[in-house]
Amino acid sequence: MKEGFDRRGKFREDPWLWTPLLILMATGLVMVYSASASRAALTFGSEYHFLFRQAIYMVAGLAALFIFRIFPYRFLAGLAYPILALSFLFLAAVLFSDYGHRAGGAQRWLILGGLSFQPSEFAKYALIIYLAYSLNKKHEQIKNFTIGFLPHFVVFSFFAILLIQQPDFGSILILMALAWILMFLAGVPLLHLAWPVIPLGAFFAWIVYTAPYRMRRILSFTDPWAHAQDEGYQVSRALMAFGNGGPFGQGLGNGRMKMDYIPESHTDFIFAVIGEETGLWGVCMVLALFAVLFWRSMQVSMAAPDRFGLYLGTGIAVALAMQVLINTGVTLGMLPTKGLTLPFLSYGGTSLVVNLAAMGILMNIAASRSKA
Repeated sequence: MKEGFDRRGKFREDPWLWTPLLILMATGLVMVYSASASRAALTFGSEYHFLFRQAIYMVAGLAALFIFRIFPYRFLAGLAYPILALSFLFLAAVLFSDYGHRAGGAQRWLILGGLSFQPSEFAKYALIIYLAYSLNKKHEQIKNFTIGFLPHFVVFSFFAILLIQQPDFGSILILMALAWILMFLAGVPLLHLAWPVIPLGAFFAWIVYTAPYRMRRILSFTDPWAHAQDEGYQVSRALMAFGNGGPFGQGLGNGRMKMDYIPESHTDFIFAVIGEETGLWGVCMVLALFAVLFWRSMQVSMAAPDRFGLYLGTGIAVALAMQVLINTGVTLGMLPTKGLTLPFLSYGGTSLVVNLAAMGILMNIAASRSKA
C-alpha cells in the first residue's frame, strides 16, 4: 500500500493542517491585492499585477505541496547531501556569478531562465533535511562532541559565511536556532551547545557594531518614533496602521497607510495592512490560525513513526513559527527590522512555494503516522 493512503486507496488527510493553511492562503490573496492594487496600477498599469503573480506562485506551491504530500518523506534522507550541496551552490552563485541580483541594498536573489528566487529560503529546509538525516544516523553516538555536535556546527558555519556576505543576518539567526533546537532534541549535551554561544554572540555584536545601518536599526528599534523619518520609518507607520485599525478595522480595501506610507506593504509589512483593515480581531484570527498550524505540526512531528520524521517535522514547524514570530514582532515594533515575509500571506514566490512544499512533507509525515 502506498504511503499516505488508507486501505481503500484514499488519501488520509489531517483537517487540523489543511484548514488553517487554506484559510491563511485565501487571506493572503485578498490582502496582497488590497495592499498592492494602487501601487500596481501606477507602476504596471493594472491593479491585478501582484494578485495574478501571487496566484501563479500559489498554484506552483500547491503543486509542490501535493508532490511532497505523496512523496514518502523517508526518501529525503537519501537526498540529504545532494540537497545540501545544491543549497551551497545556489548561495555561492548569488555572490560569485553573474546570475546574482542585488535589490534593496542586499544581494539575495538568483535569476535563472528569467525566474527569480531567494536561495536562503531553500537553505533553511536544506539544513533541516541534513540535520534530520545526520542526527538520526548518529543517534547512538550523539553525545560524542566530534560526532554529535562538530559536523553540524561546521555545516551551519558554511551557511553563515555565505549568508553574511549577502548580507542576510536574519536568516543566519533562524538557521542557528534551528540547528541548536534540533541538536538539543536529538540529545546533544547542553555543554556542547552552550560553549559556542559566547563567541558567536560576540561575533554577532561585532557585526552589528561595525555596520552603521545595523546600529541604526537597533537604535530605531528602541525608539522608532525618534527615528520616524529614517530607520524607524516603516515600523512607525506600521504602528500607526495598527492604531488606525482599532478593534474592528477600517474595512477591506480602506486602509490608508498602504498608500505609499508603508514601503513593501504587500511583502514584509502585510501584517500592518491586516491590522489596519481588519482590526484587532483580524490580527488575533491570523495569529490563532498560525498557532493551530504550529500546534498540530508539533503533534504530528512528535508522533512520527521514526526519529528522522520527528526531527524533520519539528524543524519545519519551528522554521515556520520563527518566521511568523520575527515578521509579526518586527511589524509590531518588538524586534529590530528584518526583511522576512509572513508565511502564506506575504507576496513572494520563493517563500510561498518552499513553505507549501514543507507543509506537504508534514502532511506526509502525518499520513505515515496514521499508517504506522
